[in-house]
Amino acid sequence: MKWCDDGAWMASQWIHTKKERSVILSAGQPVFGFCSVNETKFIMKRFNHHLLFSVLLLGVMSSASPLLAQTYKVDVDKPEFDNLESPVVAGNTGKKKFKPKEWLEVEVKFKVISSERKDRFVDRVSVKWYVAAKVQEGGSSKVRVMEKEVSYVNVPVGEDIYASVYLSPLAVERISGSDNAGKSVVEGVGGEIRVNGSEAYKGSGFFSTESKQKGKWWDTMARYNKIPLRNKNETPFKLLWWDRYAEIEERR
Repeated sequence: MKWCDDGAWMASQWIHTKKERSVILSAGQPVFGFCSVNETKFIMKRFNHHLLFSVLLLGVMSSASPLLAQTYKVDVDKPEFDNLESPVVAGNTGKKKFKPKEWLEVEVKFKVISSERKDRFVDRVSVKWYVAAKVQEGGSSKVRVMEKEVSYVNVPVGEDIYASVYLSPLAVERISGSDNAGKSVVEGVGGEIRVNGSEAYKGSGFFSTESKQKGKWWDTMARYNKIPLRNKNETPFKLLWWDRYAEIEERR
């Protein structure tokens, strides 16, 4: 048999009062502590304080849990674009005469930073590109947006690496009306880098040639879907500068 001053209040669930004595039940099992009405009120007051403390503690823990979750931040530079001549690949299949034309390359340098120091790689990084270019339509030049998403695997943590997209020489000629227009057709480049399918910490994966105040300027612009942007593996540059670029995920 336990008495009130032995701490029977600690696990109390309900109280049944009869005259000036009370029987306290704990977790479905009776704790035979015989208390006066005043003692009962004191017990319940202390019990309520402990219950309130437990609820507050759970609230703090639940609100802190997102902070304890693993997060990824992305350090990303402004994208750059340039003209690249089609590479001449030597072989033993005979010589062919041709004049290399110019591809348009758009690339961005980034670095993934993990909240877990032990992480050396992330499984997947996706880069969504938006390239605004001057397009010839109906005899006049209009600015239109081309878009493409490229996924990468085995991306190192804490290391500078590049991602890129391209317009073929014929694509450049079609939208510009000239075979050597190249980067002069580009009005702006932007996009977003996501890590393992989620937005980077505090939107750090956002990049653009425009100021941050302009935000996602591409959202309000008309699309141009007649010509595809290409990833590096879809160009003759596939085997060039291999260690500079992130590893493109191949469809299986």
